[in-house]
Amino acid sequence: QVQLVESGGGLVQPGGSLRLSCAASGRTFSDYTMGWYRQAPGNEREFVASASWVNGVTNYADSVKGRFAISRDNAKKTVYLQMNSLKTEDTSVYYCAADLFGRTWDRHWGQGTQVTVSA
Repeated sequence: QVQLVESGGGLVQPGGSLRLSCAASGRTFSDYTMGWYRQAPGNEREFVASASWVNGVTNYADSVKGRFAISRDNAKKTVYLQMNSLKTEDTSVYYCAADLFGRTWDRHWGQGTQVTVSA
């Protein structure tokens, strides 16, 4: 089992940047595909970005390509989400997710961190 704790959320103006962190504990971190998801009020949770457990290959939602970057540090058991050029529509609760060996049915979630983009 893995436990996930997100941090780094907050209030930022449009065009600004934030970096989210997700620290893992428990099982071997490198066995997990790590991802970021977000959920705005009244909306379903949606995929943002992921980094594969196999080779670190990254994948992004079209809405964040070119603005967000996911990275992982297996030695620190941490995954990051660098968010640049933030827009008001990026306002959401951001969740970290860990999929054991990439298995989406064996997913663990963090508690979430609020990101608010507002002038």
